[in-house]
Amino acid sequence: MGTTGTNGTFTPRPGAAPLPRMIRAQAALETRMLLRNGEQLLLTVIIPTLLLVLFSTVDIVDTGTGKPVDFLTPGILALAVMSTAFTGQAIATGFERRYGVLKRLGASPLPRWALMTAKTCSVLVTEILQIVLLTAIAFALGWSPQGATFSTGVVSVVLLLILGTAAFSGLGLLMAGTLKAEATLAAANLVFLLLLVGGGVIVPLDKFPDAAQQVLQLLPVSALSDGLRDVLQHGAGVPWADLGILAVWAVLGLGAAARFFRWE
Repeated sequence: MGTTGTNGTFTPRPGAAPLPRMIRAQAALETRMLLRNGEQLLLTVIIPTLLLVLFSTVDIVDTGTGKPVDFLTPGILALAVMSTAFTGQAIATGFERRYGVLKRLGASPLPRWALMTAKTCSVLVTEILQIVLLTAIAFALGWSPQGATFSTGVVSVVLLLILGTAAFSGLGLLMAGTLKAEATLAAANLVFLLLLVGGGVIVPLDKFPDAAQQVLQLLPVSALSDGLRDVLQHGAGVPWADLGILAVWAVLGLGAAARFFRWE
């Protein structure tokens, strides 16, 4: 930055850019880096898309009455949120921490809370792209979403996605800020696979024993997928119970991440 003096010479005027501009620039950078990363692209786009197409067209899992795509689409949307906000963010942030990227960014004019804001914005942008893509594919496969009313359905879905993103982001940042990068990579992928199977995404929770159901339904991915399924498949109103579970996970995850996250 600089100004031109009265004698026509250029006088430097050092200083940070306005905070909103810094956040926008960092968010744009984070989004480009995320979309260019092959492993994260596999997690965020390719795997959910393949699962949606495969299980909607091939009779592999008993999804109950109705079209498989009607059951699967809400679960795959929940999986997309988890893959971006939790798995992808945990792995990327873990390696940024290992290589000293976060430490160097911490010395820049960008405040650390603004860096986290930029990362969250990047996650939200990626999720919007995922949801648009998966929704288009689901419609092509014959998906017929329901809803008590259009406005209630939209509000419910938005609330579920926001709280789900907050919950998974907190858990992802907690993992990335406390474990080594290699451990984060292994643990994040393992959790992704376990929740894919046991989180009600593809396999209905009623297929598990009663005792296991009581535990599994309290998981964030189960609450998100069940809430989306109640609204989009069964036309229910606001799923307060699922929203409550996600809110608790969001508070606990973000609170623990803020308390225990180590920047180097």
